[in-house]
Amino acid sequence: MIFPPPPVAPAVSAAPAKADAVAQTGLVLFAHGARDPEWAEPFRAIAARVAAGRKDLTVKLAFLEMQPPSLADAITELATAGHGTIHIAPLFMAQGGHLKKDVPVLLAEISRQQPGLKIELLPAIGDVPGLRDAIADWLTGAVPGASA
Repeated sequence: MIFPPPPVAPAVSAAPAKADAVAQTGLVLFAHGARDPEWAEPFRAIAARVAAGRKDLTVKLAFLEMQPPSLADAITELATAGHGTIHIAPLFMAQGGHLKKDVPVLLAEISRQQPGLKIELLPAIGDVPGLRDAIADWLTGAVPGASA
């Protein structure tokens, strides 16, 4: 099913679309957003690394507020390009108000507008034990001093 293009300018891809074949699965890295455009650089770097490591995915970066593209725009762009399954990776440390209240409302509206689309919300990065362990390990070694 082909959906109409978004009413705003198209979202910018973290990785260029593959000309030879369109991946059927999309991944949207979803961050909060900030007024300072440099704030998004670490997220762009993560998106580029994921895109380079997973050629079978089309990777996009989207923001809740203050920066384009929005989550709806990124999902619409992927759906319009023929992606039937889209995973949303919230780059939030915890299940706060945005992930508990705002995101379900956004995803319900997107699903209503695009009923054939399969959308899966992954856990917040702070809810992934391996990522918490990696942060703790880094912090353990980041400050000089005697080891326990």
